[in-house]
Amino acid sequence: MPPPPRAWQRMLSGRRLDLLDPTPVDIEIEDIAHGLAFVARWNGQTMGDWPYSVAEHSLLVEEIFTRASARPDPRWQLAALLHDAPEYVIGDMISPVKAAVGPSYGELDDRLSAAIHIRFGLPARLPAVVKKRIKAADKVSAWLEATQIAGFAEAEANRFFGRIDPALLNGLSLHLRPPKEARNAYLARHAALLAKM
Repeated sequence: MPPPPRAWQRMLSGRRLDLLDPTPVDIEIEDIAHGLAFVARWNGQTMGDWPYSVAEHSLLVEEIFTRASARPDPRWQLAALLHDAPEYVIGDMISPVKAAVGPSYGELDDRLSAAIHIRFGLPARLPAVVKKRIKAADKVSAWLEATQIAGFAEAEANRFFGRIDPALLNGLSLHLRPPKEARNAYLARHAALLAKM
């Protein structure tokens, strides 16, 4: 009988992350930041000389989340920054692919998210109201990305992501930069938020 397929990945930190049974002790922020800086949003179908990375997207979502909060709580700001952290090992699947894969993708994402949250002092499952606010910030980010770098007309973006409050967009810009710079910005923001907790 053949051995079961390998379900773990060796990280650059030396950690071995079991995707079927991830544990907080195998999670390192350096691995997350490095992986996310190399994962392209929109399957790489964006304008510019650099791919728009999940690390950049995560920084933007956290900024939007913070702007939309009357009194931002560093725990939930950190949760916003980490909202796509599982993608450092499973990649960024666009919504049509997630729909085709089915519920197993969501289950894998949930297991990894829980381990990541626990590793950084957050509850394994976020409160529903916080999750909803992060999702709202994520939609604003998707709208901005769609219209600025992914070739969507505003009307099309409105149809897929909803109409956006222009006040939330004031002064926001997208950053397309080398992975090393995106990784360092992600690590710096993570450290700043942890220091506030």
